[in-house]
Amino acid sequence: MVKISLKQIKSLREATGVGIMEAKKALTQGAGSEAKARELLKQWGAEKLAGRADKKTEEGQVFAYVHSGGRIGSLVSLQCETDFTAASAEFQALGKEVALQVAGMEPKNVKALLAQAYIRDGSKTVADLVTELAAKVKEKIVVAAFERFTV
Repeated sequence: MVKISLKQIKSLREATGVGIMEAKKALTQGAGSEAKARELLKQWGAEKLAGRADKKTEEGQVFAYVHSGGRIGSLVSLQCETDFTAASAEFQALGKEVALQVAGMEPKNVKALLAQAYIRDGSKTVADLVTELAAKVKEKIVVAAFERFTV
């Protein structure tokens, strides 16, 4: 059995936002590898979210992005289960990033948007960003709608 240090647990917690015991469990099952632990946490998060598929997302916000020069802009409706999550800094950051993605990458619909490579990190999709936050806050989060404007 691999010995897991407090430094490893702290590092994983800071990177993912999970609790101490969940970080320790992931590191233990991942044989001390942070990369394997992250994959396990992602898998566990997806499994938990699958059980929330029927939850209603009646809270959220509309986010706007206007590109410098004012010739391209977007509006995005991002929804979640509670007003507490909608007011969180992480939700706000996600909304701004999705609005930037819509303005920059011209998706045709929500499904196409979620499948796109994230503009700031091509190793992730927009769906990955949404899923990561949803797993962290343990709520269903959806991109309900968006619109892109050009002059």
